[in-house]
Amino acid sequence: MNHTFSQEDFIEIYGARVHNLKNIDLKIPREKLVVLTGLSGSGKSSLAFDTLYAEGQRRYLESFSAYARQFIGGLERPDVDKITGLSPVIAIEQKTTSRNPRSTVGTVTEIYDFLRLLYARAGEAYSYASGKKMEKLSDDEIVKNIRNKFGTAKIQLLAPLVRGRKGHYRELFEQIRKQGYGKVRVDGQLYEVTPNMMLDRYKVHNIEVVIDRIPAQQTGSRLSDSVKTALGVGKGLILVMETDGEEETWYSRSLMDPESGISYEEPAPNTFSFNSPYGACPECKGLGYVPEVDENALVSDPSLSILRGALAPIGEYREIWIFNELKKIAKKLNIKLTTPYSEIPIEAQRYILEGPADYTLPTPGTTQFYGGGFPGIKNYVKHQFDQSESENIRAWAEEFMKLEVCPVCQGSRLKKESVWFKIGGKNIYELACMDLVSLQEWFESLEPRLKKRQVQIAGELIREINKRIGFLTEVGLGYLNLNRPAKSLSGGEAQRIRLATQIGSSLTGVLYILDEPSIGLHQRDNQKLIKALTRLRDLGNSVLVVEHDKDMMMAADHIVDIGPGAGIHGGRIIAEGPPALFMLEGSPTADFLSGKRKIPVPESRRSLSDKHLTITGATGNNLKSVQVDIPLGLFVCITGVSGSGKSTLVNETLFPILSQNFYDARKKPLAYKKVKGLEHLDKVIEIDQSPIGRTPRSNPATYTGLFTHIRDFYAELTEAKIRGYKSGRFSFNVKGGRCEDCQGAGVKTIEMNFLPDVYVECETCRGKRYNRETLEVRYKGKSINDVLNMTVSEALPFFEALPRIANKIRTLEDVGLGYITLGQQATTLSGGEAQRVKIATELCKKDTGKTMYILDEPTTGLHFQDIEKLLEVLQKLVGKGNTILVVEHNLDVIKVADWIIDMGPDGGQAGGKIIATGTPEEVAHNPDSITGYYLKAELAEALV
Repeated sequence: MNHTFSQEDFIEIYGARVHNLKNIDLKIPREKLVVLTGLSGSGKSSLAFDTLYAEGQRRYLESFSAYARQFIGGLERPDVDKITGLSPVIAIEQKTTSRNPRSTVGTVTEIYDFLRLLYARAGEAYSYASGKKMEKLSDDEIVKNIRNKFGTAKIQLLAPLVRGRKGHYRELFEQIRKQGYGKVRVDGQLYEVTPNMMLDRYKVHNIEVVIDRIPAQQTGSRLSDSVKTALGVGKGLILVMETDGEEETWYSRSLMDPESGISYEEPAPNTFSFNSPYGACPECKGLGYVPEVDENALVSDPSLSILRGALAPIGEYREIWIFNELKKIAKKLNIKLTTPYSEIPIEAQRYILEGPADYTLPTPGTTQFYGGGFPGIKNYVKHQFDQSESENIRAWAEEFMKLEVCPVCQGSRLKKESVWFKIGGKNIYELACMDLVSLQEWFESLEPRLKKRQVQIAGELIREINKRIGFLTEVGLGYLNLNRPAKSLSGGEAQRIRLATQIGSSLTGVLYILDEPSIGLHQRDNQKLIKALTRLRDLGNSVLVVEHDKDMMMAADHIVDIGPGAGIHGGRIIAEGPPALFMLEGSPTADFLSGKRKIPVPESRRSLSDKHLTITGATGNNLKSVQVDIPLGLFVCITGVSGSGKSTLVNETLFPILSQNFYDARKKPLAYKKVKGLEHLDKVIEIDQSPIGRTPRSNPATYTGLFTHIRDFYAELTEAKIRGYKSGRFSFNVKGGRCEDCQGAGVKTIEMNFLPDVYVECETCRGKRYNRETLEVRYKGKSINDVLNMTVSEALPFFEALPRIANKIRTLEDVGLGYITLGQQATTLSGGEAQRVKIATELCKKDTGKTMYILDEPTTGLHFQDIEKLLEVLQKLVGKGNTILVVEHNLDVIKVADWIIDMGPDGGQAGGKIIATGTPEEVAHNPDSITGYYLKAELAEALV
């Protein structure tokens, strides 16, 4: 392994022992693209993030003054002897971006901020009343305009004081009289100003004061002086009319529509921000949607009577205020509360749900209905949701709410005026809805369509926007749009957005650590990502990528393979070097790269049965009225380039349809016409990579239900019976047997200001979770804590004589998790490991052979060997008659599927169609399928 680098060209790590690392020494070449690979759980993340990044973060905090550090707190040094040559570190992890509903792709990438500035400085205003372009005139231009328009006519200049407001305005008229003005125009009629003059206070009024009456061609400065006075009194607005005419002509120093008299304030960047009160739609407060009561959720079962619980929010009859009101209503409407709800006349149903037309809701800030009559179930729920300060009551009301597109802004999030500023014929919302590829093309062709003044103001801004959009399309995100909520992005998408931002920042001399940036990327876009990373390297940065992707490894300057196994069997460097030399090393990864080992293509594929699930007319997001036939009882793979509509079809249309059908789930599917074939299934299970728990209390034993059986077994032991211990004694989540100092967590949580919480071992129980008495109950010399610390492989022979426990442990072993401990904290499991724990849990359950399992990119975080194991397990499930539906880009999975549904042809608006269906061989020979092009090469390689 002799490679030509000088001593200072390395990041050197000596004696790394974090988690499962076995005291390793490693030299990582600087300013190179280095790939860290190895089995899932072998220690890659421990080395990259928990050693290198943690040390970089610690050194950064050390650079703060002692005064600043006392507020931040210190970071513990990773368990490593020495690290030299470490540059400042930036980690681009897979953590999903903000869950804030106000956060979008545009705000995260800052492109929307540039757009706001562009529209504020170069946008052209149009009237929302007439659609005509708004005018903005100087005082001299107004005078010139008046002379040209009115010729020799005699005119009157009026200054508007009140526009569309109620009131008697007695004080205002008195003020006008004292200032020496004799006439006013009220609601279109001229009046003399008289003492004690006042109007009807309950009517809406328009009031203008007559400033002057002169011929339009008046010589001298009288006209311009009067115009200036009128603009001063009217706060920049003036109304000009012929003395004996009706036609109104408005002029304004600010943006104004001469036809309707509407004026806009001078635009600022926050005029176009949906996160600012100056730009946000007043109805939805800039969210684009408003919560409305879902009438379908209010009636739980129409076959029941109201007294038996037909109305979900109030349940069955009990002695409370609302039922007393319902009794009065029943008497008034001549109905019985014991009648099934479906048999009550429609008018009476509407009255019960909506209440009387003249009902007045309680004042805002109170939830007191009592004594105010019957509000209607709908009003009752809505008011509790809007006004209650109780979290529980709001959560209860939320069950009956649904989000609807805001009726005022139609989802644009902005106030009316903001969407009437245009550049190149488009408003800012229209640009935010375009996918990035289309947006880039639009901006590239924009300058010739702009006026010279606009180009001078906006030229630099447009170039900056174009550059930033270019970075996003370079990392394969051209199918996204700026309006896409950040919380809906996958881990891979969020990571590539941050990567594009980093390329844009053009830093040098930095160590970038990335965690599987290729997740969710189609083979076609992989080369774009590799090019982006090499560009980051060529700027003078070191790029360290934790990755399993073959293309990425072959493009790297250096590969480090950690193994040989996972968990306690990993943590060693088993091979390293440039790709050409690395493939000769003989490690599992090297063998897969060189083609010595490969995941075989099945000799025969399962044939289609007559059972299908068919969805017709799916139009959610970018789907183009898709009809999809999913053959049941097979291993089905949904493929297609990033953004082609796979997740929309599977996660947002199909899964909610099935969930609603089998479990009455509340999540609504996106738009579709009809579904056929539901009778062939009896349940649907989505197995994703989200954590099995977010606290150290959650672990594989509790998640799979295995721990319940172990606790029951320990409670049956003689020692436990003598002491009178029940099953609960062996739970670390309830009082009794647990250590009360850490409340059974084994660790204590220390909250860090500005940084993630830190967990430290409990000093009382030394991480054992239980008190001394509980730990004295033993089986084969092992306490309940010893069992939690056993690996799955150790626990299998230990519980061999107990089939109920052994069978559950065996399923964990079968999915390749033999190395994890039964009590391993859920927070330390990788996404791939969490997913396999979920699969093991499903394998434990009794099987009907009519289940559909939905997996979204299950190969995330999995090495070639792990994929082999995963496929074995999935094939087992299909073998029992179940259907596996996988959304996947990984060709190793695609090539072993029985049936492929390929979507495309491209991402974003250019996608949303089904391009090809059939066996992998059939799709590979389809000239329209981009996936087929890459699959053809993969199948040919597999047959070598």
